[in-house]
Amino acid sequence: MSSPLAARVATAIIAVPALVWVIGWGGPRLFSWIILLAAAVSFWEYYRMIFSSAWERIGPILVGLLVAVGVVQDHPALTLAIAVCLLLLGSAFGGGALVDRFNRVGWVAIGTLYIGFLLPHAALVYRLADGPQWIFFTLVVVMIGDTAAYIVGKAIGKVKLYPEVSPNKTIEGAVASTVASLATGVLVGFYLLPAYPWFVVAGVALVMSFLGQAGDLFESWIKRVFGVKDSGSVLPGHGGLLDRLDSLIFPLVFIAYYVRFFPR
Repeated sequence: MSSPLAARVATAIIAVPALVWVIGWGGPRLFSWIILLAAAVSFWEYYRMIFSSAWERIGPILVGLLVAVGVVQDHPALTLAIAVCLLLLGSAFGGGALVDRFNRVGWVAIGTLYIGFLLPHAALVYRLADGPQWIFFTLVVVMIGDTAAYIVGKAIGKVKLYPEVSPNKTIEGAVASTVASLATGVLVGFYLLPAYPWFVVAGVALVMSFLGQAGDLFESWIKRVFGVKDSGSVLPGHGGLLDRLDSLIFPLVFIAYYVRFFPR
């Protein structure tokens, strides 16, 4: 077994059982703390791509975590408003050239919204009716889709999906990901979400597939802009934590509101 593959397998052997335990038996409070920790690590990886100095990252990370805590505590509007005011005032009256400060506020705003506001929606999903089941469902559907895209793309992928952002992704891989996610969603839905009709679960899985692939491309765009291959190295063989969460963030946001507005 090659070294990168061995590292991926070893990481999965340790991480997957721990994740299953946290979701299945850890409870809402532990899960919320895990999500906030994941947000902190993701913030560090994101701002490491943008700012060379560790000191420059501290302020944006604290602002982003303020928003993350607000989302987890069901006070997103208040903390987001405070964070925006701090961000805009700090950028307007901070040091550096005007153009540099303007560019900085844009990237910090993206990080605050992407990681601080959207990622903690996972904790909101967990607290919904059948919340842990929806978390498991999302993980399985998206990850099986990612695996199918990788295998098929490597084997027969010819037509590039979005070469400017991600040169290795292909249309063949994207189609395989969609089909695999749809089939997995219908199959797993019978066990995890038996109260929902199969066609509803299939539709949800289909939307998840599109959103997951879009999220993967979104983070690839960020990495392409800053010329990095991985957001970090916290997960041996897998890259950074944000590299593993990118395809999950948008589907989890979708589920957070879908279940609220369209309960079974």
